[in-house]
Amino acid sequence: MVLPDTPQQKTEVKDFEEIEEHSGKLAFQNVEDKLMHSIMENDQSVIENAKIIKDSINQSLNSFTPDMMFEQFVKNYKMAKQIFGDKLIRQMTGYDEKYVEKNIRIPEFQRDMKQKMWEKYELLQDQGLLGKHGEITEKGIELAAVEMYVEELDSLQAHGLLGERLWEKQSHYGAPMDVREFHKGDRYKDIALRRTVKTAVRRQHPKLKKEDMKMFTRQAKGKVDIIYALDASGSMKGAKIETCKKAGVGLAFKALQEKDEVGLIVFGQKIQTAIAPCSDFGTLLKEMTRIQASKETDLAGCIMKAMELFPHHEATKHLLLLTDAMPTVGKEPLKASLEAAEKAAAAGITVSVIGIKLDATARKFAEQLVEIGKGKFYIVENLEELDKIVLMDYYGN
Repeated sequence: MVLPDTPQQKTEVKDFEEIEEHSGKLAFQNVEDKLMHSIMENDQSVIENAKIIKDSINQSLNSFTPDMMFEQFVKNYKMAKQIFGDKLIRQMTGYDEKYVEKNIRIPEFQRDMKQKMWEKYELLQDQGLLGKHGEITEKGIELAAVEMYVEELDSLQAHGLLGERLWEKQSHYGAPMDVREFHKGDRYKDIALRRTVKTAVRRQHPKLKKEDMKMFTRQAKGKVDIIYALDASGSMKGAKIETCKKAGVGLAFKALQEKDEVGLIVFGQKIQTAIAPCSDFGTLLKEMTRIQASKETDLAGCIMKAMELFPHHEATKHLLLLTDAMPTVGKEPLKASLEAAEKAAAAGITVSVIGIKLDATARKFAEQLVEIGKGKFYIVENLEELDKIVLMDYYGN
């Protein structure tokens, strides 16, 4: 690590100690270390194959074959775009989806496209990502999970949401309040890096010394249990559900770094996935990768399930709901959801809502829900902002 030049000389860091390991290793059973490292090292061919699996799941596809895709392309291309999505069409054919639409009736193009699809399909099978009938394998899910993890951490890093900048956000969950001298036993993740560097440069030290080290002090915080609850109704298919998954990965990564625990609920017409708050990052990552959009939205059922999942020990208990629609399951879904939020609040669980492109009626309902649940309401119009808002809720409410 080389620090900025000064008129005097260059300051360098040469001696490092091992940093504390992140909770929840990526210990998958089906993906070989070689494939995992290929994604970590930016091997584009492996990344492309992982994205095909990931995008298939996001389009609610458990399996596909070139013949099935080709038949749909020729029969009704507009419908095919709804089924497979632009990304998967481009990945499997090697052509932009608009180019495919323009040339799909040309026999020569059909033959070339179909050949490319079969070549890609057979490669996915050879790597064990698809089974012999085109079904997505467990190995495929794990590889897609690794790709999603790396992509989201790259995004958080690019937006400055990893490291010191995020520490500076004020939060009742615990926030940096001041900077002090380094003491033996301090965590390296608490280093106030900029202040440390400035001190070393000002003192004209050629190397960082212990007396240069500045540490963030934080408010004492109790343990936080947070459940990330994702609406997987049909309208979330495609880009929405992909972005929500990535935001969930970012939340799990940061919360587990802070020694808090994260749970997961996936709800549509019924509860698809329910994981109590835990520190198992690998399990959370895989289950987020598996999420597929289904039908309706049972918000009340989600809140009641969360009440079951939260442990009974002393901790801040927080439920974060992501949805793009009103609840639809039951005779009186709005009333049932508000009553569930009231029960959660009585049990000491705060409820926040992130609404994705909600209409005016849905916004009004969400505002009622969080008022009862003593949480916060966020509106997302730009999906690229979602991971920031999820972390904002975790750190600040």
